[in-house]
Amino acid sequence: MRTTNILVHGLGQNETGWSLCRTELERDCIEAEAPNLYAMVRANEADYAALLQGFTDYCNAFDGRLNLCGLSLGGILALDYAKRFPDRVHSMILIGVPYRIPRFLFAIQSAVFRLMPSESFEKMGIGKKELISLVHSMRHLELASGLETIRCKVLLLCGAKDRQNKKDAKMLCEEIKGSSFQIVRGAAHEVNTDNPKVLAEIIGSFWQQVEQ
Repeated sequence: MRTTNILVHGLGQNETGWSLCRTELERDCIEAEAPNLYAMVRANEADYAALLQGFTDYCNAFDGRLNLCGLSLGGILALDYAKRFPDRVHSMILIGVPYRIPRFLFAIQSAVFRLMPSESFEKMGIGKKELISLVHSMRHLELASGLETIRCKVLLLCGAKDRQNKKDAKMLCEEIKGSSFQIVRGAAHEVNTDNPKVLAEIIGSFWQQVEQ
């Protein structure tokens, strides 16, 4: 049965955040898809529900099972997809994913986004208003619910300098049956750009293990 590898970027990134990591994986003959999440929603539908539906449609278009690897927002989407379609997910790597949505930090992030020039958002592939709307729609997500439905092998990662999410990653590890936890050295929250070489080594090793 064919397995597709998918790398899912975080909130302040687009698919190019995985470029260096994908290059490292390709050196080991490991191919991975890296979609742009913002292309999955229409401008007037920039909320989490619409994004999750778009991500679901994207994943369901592939035959066979999936190895999902998501950073932050990407990890939240992967987690929700695995809860809904446990038989389709072969393995999952969650990077810097919170156990509970940090509403205070989300409020700060929204305030920061409001101060940023519109050009910064255009480079990501989403409008300023739409990204702020997306952040706002995620404030009441219950990430810890439904974890018992996950059946695949799960690896939880956190950058050594990502103090905010280290505790949350350990809490998720305790809740997800059979999961494991690992710190990524030389990285903060955006592990895929902070230390792509080491992250690629971890991802490649994990994917090879789950295929054995």
